[in-house]
Amino acid sequence: MDSEYFKKIITTAILLILLVLSFLILKPILLSIIMGLIMAMVFSPAYDWIHRKTKLKSVALILICLFLILIIVLPFWFLLPIFVKQSFEIYVAAQKIDFVDVFTKIFPSLNAEEFTSQFGSVFSGFVTRSLNSFVTSVSGILLNFPIIFLHLVVVFATFFFVLKDKDEILNYLKGLMPFSKDVERKLFQSSTDITLSVVYGQVVIGVIQGLIAGLGFLIFGVPNMIFLTLIAVLAGILPIVGPTIIWIPVVIYLLIAGNGFAAAGVTFFGIISAVIDNILRPFFVSKSAKMHPLLSLTGMIGGFLFFGILGFIIGPLILAYVIIILEIYRGKELQGFFLKAPES
Repeated sequence: MDSEYFKKIITTAILLILLVLSFLILKPILLSIIMGLIMAMVFSPAYDWIHRKTKLKSVALILICLFLILIIVLPFWFLLPIFVKQSFEIYVAAQKIDFVDVFTKIFPSLNAEEFTSQFGSVFSGFVTRSLNSFVTSVSGILLNFPIIFLHLVVVFATFFFVLKDKDEILNYLKGLMPFSKDVERKLFQSSTDITLSVVYGQVVIGVIQGLIAGLGFLIFGVPNMIFLTLIAVLAGILPIVGPTIIWIPVVIYLLIAGNGFAAAGVTFFGIISAVIDNILRPFFVSKSAKMHPLLSLTGMIGGFLFFGILGFIIGPLILAYVIIILEIYRGKELQGFFLKAPES
């Protein structure tokens, strides 16, 4: 009996050591693995549809992977040099702007010269520090490109093999869980619903909103439009914020420059980007679980501060998964304040 107990202790200790070592090995690429898992979950319906049509798993995998390369790798490869160039141009141009004069033109009724001067100086310092931090981050991307490439390899490898062997992986995970079959079903269904809701409801719609605003920048000749479009896309992903905080300053810049026609055109596309949310959101997420904007916003900001750019997706998902598990543990359906079940 003592011998069996001793063997269990040794086995448990070895298992714990191996788990810790495994975590340390995977820690540098953990976010890449998670990103690959999320992408596999998002593209799984498209993969299943192609598989049903072609009856060939290999063809479905190749088509999905080629599509992913087209929408992620190629834009990154071709647009990154232009984006870097334009970000440096904006940084240099911002150093030459007299913000005191700008605020005087925007608010001519303010006669308080001292107030305008102080506010302009504070705003100038804020813009300079923000752009300096941004340019430093862009430079870091270029310097760390080999590391970024390795992360992309992990993302695509995870995506490919999870999509290829998803049934086996799901059965394995279910075998590890201490829940009943009904709880397992609710857990996986709720997790899938909320993941699709975040990706489609926030990320996809935010990207579309930013691109519509960027189309206005392109048509009406706004300088450094690629840089501004990317920032508009990032702002569109954030709930409540939206690309409005990008295109309104652009309109003000155009008005100060005396280009009223371009300002009106950018405003038109900006309004479309704001209205399109009400049109697309029911189409994308009417059948998915819904996340309260407060949970989504705090998750994105907290995730960004902790994980970096991927935190915009991972942050709200982590908070949502915690609430899902708590609700299932309580034996409740997703009808609470923060999460609601999909419409039937």
